[in-house]
Amino acid sequence: MTYRVCFVCTGNICRSPMAESVFRARLAEAGLDGLVEVDSAGTGGWHEGDAADPRTVSVLEEHGYDGTHTARQFQPSWFARLDLVIALDAGHLKALRRLAPTPEDAAKVRLLRSYDPAAGDDLDVPDPYYGGPDGFEECLEMVEAASEGLLAEVRERTEGRVA
Repeated sequence: MTYRVCFVCTGNICRSPMAESVFRARLAEAGLDGLVEVDSAGTGGWHEGDAADPRTVSVLEEHGYDGTHTARQFQPSWFARLDLVIALDAGHLKALRRLAPTPEDAAKVRLLRSYDPAAGDDLDVPDPYYGGPDGFEECLEMVEAASEGLLAEVRERTEGRVA
């Protein structure tokens, strides 16, 4: 049975596609890519159908990740098929929990940086969209740091499953 994770940010062109790409690579390295399906979406549909921001693609590819992506908007009906919904900041967390049809679905929503013990109390991944290249690099660093803890949780939750 496939375990499903969806990363969510605002427009699905910067942070969430970055998290999707990094986490997909971590799953492949861990041999879990056959058990876990990863995708991403935005709380809004402004960029639906667009590729990831060119700065996101550039940073991902410079660090050996796949930059291929098509933006889409998160739909409340997806909660039924998802096991974990990962918000990139507190605003996304609140929006997703409001969209959740049931309390069980709301409980599926977590902040990405909550999986990084070094994050402390600042659990938001800042939106790099209006800044320069350094913001995209910082975003990638935060995503990579949190991906290790998220991978550990997903590994635990998929233990004993067969692809």
